Amino acid sequence: MKLWQKSYTLDQQIEAFTVGQDRELDAYLAPWDILGSLAHVQMLTKIGLITEEELAQLQAALRRLYKKATEEGMTVEAGMEDIHSQVEYLLTEELGDIGKKIHAGRSRNDQVLVDLRLYFRSEIEEVTQLMGELFQTLLQLAEQHKDILLPGYTHYQAAMPSSFGLWFSAYAESLVDDLRLWQGIYQTINHNPLGSAAGYGASFPLDRRMTTELLGFEDLSYNVVHAQMGRGKSEQQLSYGIAGTAATLGKLAADVVLYVSQNFAFLSFPDELTTGSSIMPHKKNPDVFELLRARCNSLQALPVQISQLTAGLPSGYHRDFQLLKEAIFPALQQLKQCLSILNYALPHARPAERLLEDERYRYLFSVEAVNQLVLEGKPFREAYQIVGGQIANGTFEPPREIRHTHEGSIGNLCLPEIRAKWERIAQGFPFEQVGEAIRQLLQKA
Repeated sequence: MKLWQKSYTLDQQIEAFTVGQDRELDAYLAPWDILGSLAHVQMLTKIGLITEEELAQLQAALRRLYKKATEEGMTVEAGMEDIHSQVEYLLTEELGDIGKKIHAGRSRNDQVLVDLRLYFRSEIEEVTQLMGELFQTLLQLAEQHKDILLPGYTHYQAAMPSSFGLWFSAYAESLVDDLRLWQGIYQTINHNPLGSAAGYGASFPLDRRMTTELLGFEDLSYNVVHAQMGRGKSEQQLSYGIAGTAATLGKLAADVVLYVSQNFAFLSFPDELTTGSSIMPHKKNPDVFELLRARCNSLQALPVQISQLTAGLPSGYHRDFQLLKEAIFPALQQLKQCLSILNYALPHARPAERLLEDERYRYLFSVEAVNQLVLEGKPFREAYQIVGGQIANGTFEPPREIRHTHEGSIGNLCLPEIRAKWERIAQGFPFEQVGEAIRQLLQKA
């Protein structure tokens, strides 16, 4: 069944190529397509295209389909082109001609737009919840290990003293930046395109504000051409969020891989979180973090992939957009997997203690020596020359006492301030309001 079916039969090779992976990927959209239809039929009843009796039957059937889609999953059967066709077919099979009425005032173009935005909202909520778990883990580890010093590096050269508290909380605050980006993406996506039809509206007196409220959107996309241009733009913005968070996670994974190697030995993990070698019995490989690094590197290429799929397209709908699902859906799942495995593995990290007692790190304290001379009254440049001379002639004796007290330094991590920054941004997501709107939509009268 095709919603555009006419009197001729489409060539099978053409159909297979144009449908592509839509049947498989549309399984992700099934619950959201049903929710969109629930809102749409209520609105059609208000404007007189569906009777109250028909509405009651449609609502009951759609709620049963929603329960099936969320609990068991829903597949797009062979012969069906997409999830929109599948849902309408199931309604028509159960209710007869009443099921055929639900498409009035809609195009598959605005159906998929609203499905995607509902789905993306839900995915962003899941992603940010996982980010929040990782954020809390990082802050806990920072507090737990704040007094364990760690060599800090620039140019791969030992540079200045750092600490595990500083290292862990650096990634916590990086997630704050990522959360701010996700909030902006959510605010753009949380606008209702339903009623834009094929991108030029409809001659029915649709009540688009009604469906906006029913689906929990913040506002509607007023201009119908603009609403249609959201296809591709939403995915592009999502790709930035995915890539930005992947960059944070990938850098963290790269640090871990370096820190657990024998030449560094800053960190270790329980044996059961590592893998072995088929010929080297001593090996304990950090495969989880290597795969994290690789997956996150791959995800950082997503914005380029999305922009290339949509580059040069004029306004209006184009079938090119179909391929965006193949890029963005798996990327969202991979990002959630990366966050989940980090949430599982990272709390098992075991920092090494007394690292800076090793002689190879004696020059880490050269800046401490320079600063001490400055505190005693010498100009900085003169103090720098004095300590540099001591290092050159082998007479430098490191002070090995850390006196960092300013905000965000080793001695003043500002963990409560970082937590407060996260909470301020997290409160800006209207997840509760959206969830309540969806609960109301699914609730029986």
